[in-house]
Amino acid sequence: MSTQKETVFELARAGKLHASHLIPGHPTTASALLENISPIDLTVIGTIAVGQASDVQAAVSAARTSFESGEWAELSPADRKKVMLKWVALLEQHAEELAALDCVDAGKPITECLNTDMPATIDTFSWYAEAADKCFGRISPTGSEALGLITKEPIGVVAAVLPWNFPAQMYAWKVAPALVCGNSVIVKPSELTSLSAYRMTQLAHQAGIPEGALILITGTGEEVGEPLGRHEDVDIVSFTGSTEVGRLFLKYSAESNLKEVVLECGGKSPQVVFEDTLLDEAVPSILAAAFWNMSENCSCGSRLIVHSSLKDTLLHKLKQGLDSWKVGLPTDPDVSIGPMVEKAHFEKVASFLQNPGENAKLVHGGHIHSDLGSGWYIEPTIFDHITPQDRLFQEEVFGPILAVTTFETEEQAIALANDTQYGLAASIYTLDVRRAQRVSRKIKAGTVSVNGFSEGDITAPFGGFKLSGFGGKDKGMEALDQYQQTKAIWYVNQ
Repeated sequence: MSTQKETVFELARAGKLHASHLIPGHPTTASALLENISPIDLTVIGTIAVGQASDVQAAVSAARTSFESGEWAELSPADRKKVMLKWVALLEQHAEELAALDCVDAGKPITECLNTDMPATIDTFSWYAEAADKCFGRISPTGSEALGLITKEPIGVVAAVLPWNFPAQMYAWKVAPALVCGNSVIVKPSELTSLSAYRMTQLAHQAGIPEGALILITGTGEEVGEPLGRHEDVDIVSFTGSTEVGRLFLKYSAESNLKEVVLECGGKSPQVVFEDTLLDEAVPSILAAAFWNMSENCSCGSRLIVHSSLKDTLLHKLKQGLDSWKVGLPTDPDVSIGPMVEKAHFEKVASFLQNPGENAKLVHGGHIHSDLGSGWYIEPTIFDHITPQDRLFQEEVFGPILAVTTFETEEQAIALANDTQYGLAASIYTLDVRRAQRVSRKIKAGTVSVNGFSEGDITAPFGGFKLSGFGGKDKGMEALDQYQQTKAIWYVNQ
């Protein structure tokens, strides 16, 4: 008997994995279809419906109708929680299927999808479901002449525009808090990775979330993303992706209804290793920060800033550690590094191999595995002697290339860590607690981890400084704020 995972792999080989719009009262068939090509081996695993302006209009209209009807927005928080928990139960039943969908769709290693992505996705939904009835308003401190109520209300119609690197998890980060607040949510997944979003939305409707309260529309940024960003009846866009596209959403908002915009736009995160670091303990975390998920990770620790006295020893240990990082087909449970998600992205990452910096020295890797599947497989690569003037120091690669730079003093380390337009995350390695406190406060990043690589768990807000974004946070109770409006109700005692 086939497992859920094997069934998905079989359907992929047969080209029978499809994703289409889920808009109430709107045809599921599309006027245009996009071949869904797996980055694993360039096979066509199915089709994706390509949305048009008319589909966006239908989606927004259905979301607004649902919101104004109160079918979801006016449910008590406790009742919304009950429905969300039914959805969580279904997600748990289908976890292996969803993990396999992300594997074949994005080229993500199946072991990571099963053991990391899906547990984190389900935990996100469960945590926000439980938070639904635990948020309280306030009473303003007044005299006896008045009563002031400060309440939180759902903002309305939310457009969640998702990236391709963590399809299921980013869906959860945006959809779960927006829904528990009572909003109607329109999800626009990346056209490269729409399968798990499609399936999770189906399961949501099966659990009892109204079809108008959670809508899926698939397609490209030009044909779906921009119309959502410009639509006069969308109240907020929550976007994770490139800084370039983030700027466009700000433009769309300015040129339409001044809708709120929440941006998470990548990073160029430093890993700062001081001279008192216990290297054997630090190496696994340094490697995970640099190469996990093929480095297709916004908080990827792509800049290793190490004290000069430790550099040679650390690089030797990193090379040894990479011996266990297998490059190969991501359906293999022993594989750690799969392919880049698409040809254009592969070519961008590969360009850094040819031009890492004027004085760059290749320490490890540097090879493209053209013999594997699609040929978009790049092994973990380390370059030494990278300077702040080098492209590899400043630009987000989003691929498995680590840039190494040395420092002598704490002040120099901080300056190097902050010498970037981004500010999403950072890691610090030191046994000196006071130094950790000083440096973590001075590094300009939204998340700073000490003696390990972490974005924090679901309780910790996630978001960046500078070009890494603004407007709100994913995760934590803070994520609820951007999907609600604050209202003051003032009762005057006559």
